[in-house]
This record gives sequence, structure tokens and C-alpha cells, in this order.
Amino acid sequence: MSESQRRGSHRVFLGMAAGVGKTYRMLLEGQAEAESGRDVVIGFLETHGRAETEYQARGLEILARRRVPYRDTMIEEMDLPAILERAPELCLIDELAHTNCVGVEHQKRWEDVADVLAAGIDVFSTVNVQHLESLNDQVAELTGTRVRETIPDAVLATADEIVMIDLTPQALIERLRSGKVYKQDRVEAALNNFFRIENLAALREVALRQVAQEVGAKRLAPVGPAREERLAETAAPQAFSERLLALIKLTPASQRVIRRAWRSAQRLGGELDLLHVAKPGSNLSADRDRELAAIRRLASVLGAHLLVEEGDNVAEVAARVARERGTTYILMGRPKPRNALARLSSSSLPFELLRVLPDVDLRIVADRTQRPLGGQ
Repeated sequence: MSESQRRGSHRVFLGMAAGVGKTYRMLLEGQAEAESGRDVVIGFLETHGRAETEYQARGLEILARRRVPYRDTMIEEMDLPAILERAPELCLIDELAHTNCVGVEHQKRWEDVADVLAAGIDVFSTVNVQHLESLNDQVAELTGTRVRETIPDAVLATADEIVMIDLTPQALIERLRSGKVYKQDRVEAALNNFFRIENLAALREVALRQVAQEVGAKRLAPVGPAREERLAETAAPQAFSERLLALIKLTPASQRVIRRAWRSAQRLGGELDLLHVAKPGSNLSADRDRELAAIRRLASVLGAHLLVEEGDNVAEVAARVARERGTTYILMGRPKPRNALARLSSSSLPFELLRVLPDVDLRIVADRTQRPLGGQ
């Protein structure tokens, strides 16, 4: 991209679940742009057989999908090189969280969109709120369903505009029953699983909060040198930003801690560091090595900083790192229950952290997947 070439503008149509009308609204606005004289093409469209959506795409140029061989079949994917060669003013790209087949330029469709934007092409795209990486645990807790395809929250945070496609849970269920979301043979299973009214109500609340958070962040973000100078002039001399440190073990539960810590960092407007303290000279088992690799991937997706330090005393290592990094807030998972002898012989990690870091806030992240025993 040349220095004079602008980056494309990204408008994301966000919904609480499939069937609320994100793709329909994207096509509707794409049609309006085309009628105003802009060069508009559809880079990828997934109608799921919905007649209303298919009708709304009429008259717009649809680029052919690329056929990619995978094992013993052919997979249809968005043709990124064709979009870049066609170079429209505006490209409509459905299902932002989609995972591409092996053999194309990128693993994820949001990475394809980044290339399209870098080429100076505006993009309209669609995604559901449950696909945000930091909400993965929260959505699983609310709905009982683990979403496997996610996008980094930064994709939404850096979008130029977010359009919330809102629909009441009752209206969405009516659309589902009438066959406007899935084919009739899938309706009953959907109603008994993901599309229960309590799930949809919770997801709608999450989506509305997410949009409010993104809008608030954009209103507070500096825009241009003049705004930055004005903020610098009015800032208090002692003002500082928060910096969070999450203590991580090499277990699957740590991913929950990381996501909760990242959302806390977003609300506080701070940076997030992740710290794993390893025993000196210890070798990782295959399982623990896989967990460390998974944590590295998650840290990369969220934009957190992963630190791996050696030490026999977790509290002392955490204290040193916290002082070096300017930590103001420490988060950790709930400690395992300790027997009476252990409680008498030494302090628990939370109390040790409070002792060595009296000026740093400490938060224990609850594990809502663990149910209390009866009577406790």
C-alpha cells in the first residue's frame, strides 16, 4: 500500500445470535451505497437458504467463491485475491469469525478483511457477539455452548462503525418457528438448545453492553494531534494508567482467568501482563507444553504480554515482576483448598501477595463452572 493510499473504512453489523437480520441489513445498506453511485461488490455471502436475504442481494455483483481441495472434497471459500484484483469501492463480507480451509492466504476471515482494508477498500461485515474471544467463557456459562470460532476483540475495537442489529428474544423465536432462521427440521433442536429465551435474553444484554463499551471507548479515544495536545495540557501531573498482572498456571482453567483479566483491563483502560512462574530447572510435560502454547496463542489474540519466570516462591517472583512492570492490579484463579496442616505451616498465596505488595489491588477470579457441594 502506498503512503498516499488510505485504509478502507470498516462497518461491522453486530447481533446477539443467528437470524436477527445482520446479513439482511448489510445487504440493504450495500444496495443504498450502490444506488448512490458507489462501486459495490459482494465478496462473500452466506444466506443459509433464507429467501428474504437472497432477494435483498439482487442486482449486486457477487464474486465467485474459490474452490479449495481439502482431503477428498472441495471447500468453497472467499476469493481474497479476486477481491483485491477487482478493487471495488465497497466490499460486503459475511461471517467475520469464519475459519478458512487450509491452503488459502489466512487462517481466519477477519485476517482476509484486514488485507482488504489495507488495500483501501471499504468493508461491511457481520458477526455475532458470542464470537468475541474475551466473551468465550461468559457465553459458555450463559448458554452451555462453547463457541469454537472467535475473533480478537481488537477487530471490533478498531472498526470505524458498529451497527447493533437488535431484536427481542420473542421476535427471534417467532422468526425461528416460521422457518426464517433455519430449515424446519432444525427448528425444534434449536429451540431446545441455544435458542432458549433465557439464553437469547442474556446474549442480547451482552451485545448491548458490548456496543455501549465500544462506543464509550471511541468517544474517549484521542482523535488527531489537537485532541492529544488538549488532553496532555489538562491531564493531572500524577495521572497514570492501570497495569494488570494475571498469574497463570498451565491448566485449561487459566484461559478463563486470562479472558476475565483482559476484560477488566479493557474496562480500566490498562495494559495486561500474564505471568507463569515455573520451578527452576523443571521440564514441561507434553500436556503442560500444549497448555503453554495455547496460552501463548490466546495472549497473542488478545494483545496481552506473556512472561515466563523461574522461581521457588510465586509471591516473591510476582512481587518482583509487579514492581518492574508498574503493576497496579493482580488477578489470579481461586486457590485450591488447603488442609489444616498446610494452613498452619504457611500463608496462602493471596495473603502472601497482600503482604509483599500492599499497594497493589488483588482480585480472585471465580470459576463459575465449579458447583458448590450441597449444604455448603
